[in-house]
Amino acid sequence: MKNLRSSNPKRIARETKLVIKGLASTKHPILAHVIPIRRCNLSCGYCNEYDKVSEPVPLDVMKERLDRLASFGTSVITISGGEPMLHPQIYEIISHIRSRGMMAGLISNGYYMSRDNIEKLNRAGLEYLQISIDNVKPDKVSQKSLKVIDRYLVHLSQYAQFHVNINSVIGGGIKNPEDALVVAERAIELGFGSTLGVIHDGNGQLKPLSGVEEEVYQKLRRRGKKKFGWLNQFQDNLAYARPNDWRCRAGARYLYICEDGLVHYCSQQRGFPGIPLGEYTIEHLEHEFHTEKPCAKFCTIACVQQVAMIDNWRAPQQPFDLSPELLPKGAGQGDVVDEVVNAES
Repeated sequence: MKNLRSSNPKRIARETKLVIKGLASTKHPILAHVIPIRRCNLSCGYCNEYDKVSEPVPLDVMKERLDRLASFGTSVITISGGEPMLHPQIYEIISHIRSRGMMAGLISNGYYMSRDNIEKLNRAGLEYLQISIDNVKPDKVSQKSLKVIDRYLVHLSQYAQFHVNINSVIGGGIKNPEDALVVAERAIELGFGSTLGVIHDGNGQLKPLSGVEEEVYQKLRRRGKKKFGWLNQFQDNLAYARPNDWRCRAGARYLYICEDGLVHYCSQQRGFPGIPLGEYTIEHLEHEFHTEKPCAKFCTIACVQQVAMIDNWRAPQQPFDLSPELLPKGAGQGDVVDEVVNAES
């Protein structure tokens, strides 16, 4: 099945324009990851990015945060959680992102992708959706299973006007690594993009794959596209827990905004720098752009790495600087899965 959503000319034109903008100037964020709700309907055993009690961030507060990001010239906003579809005004949030000229993406567990909700997402202007599927049948570790979610995937293949990517996972507590192949094949059959994620530890660092996990990785790796040679090398190093030499631009080109409205390097380094978005300035962006991140060599956050590709050839960084006005407010841990292999897009 041909994924017509992946070749949407208008979206591709916008992507190209944003890449050119990113190459022309380093003064703005390329991607901001924003959390409107921490609550989730699931309790995946490997995940520490959710709770069962948090209230949604009020819509007016979300709009203020999005306006602030727009004022920086941010190109893309990705909404996540928890489960962002639990936010009662999720469609208004997405619509506001688009009204400010930014691209809108969503990361979801897929449980709320009914036909009605998909059509609401279409009308709101969503451009990207990613769903992670951990196994074929649910187990004690995860209920994000192909058996449960498949009917929602069918709905997406029929009604979604946005690009859909399915991320399968291996490593950690995943009982059957071979399930990732089944999930990837089903995603491609339905016309979606397909990526593979590796579960990492609570600090965002990888353990090397072995045995069946390595075989699954290699099979999906061979199915991937070959044209992004540097990124392929990056992914291989991640899979085998080898260090990468790159310039992480978190805090500058990539921002992670938690439900409390604080700016962090990423989901794995919550607390650094831990500055309220309303107090974040162009000077903070410039400082973080030029600051080396001590966790970068074994980082698994694919979206941060991909954003960094635009600038990896320029602006050598200085050692981590804890100047008083930029001191972190604390530290934390984030989600435990990120994609490393693009099987088909």
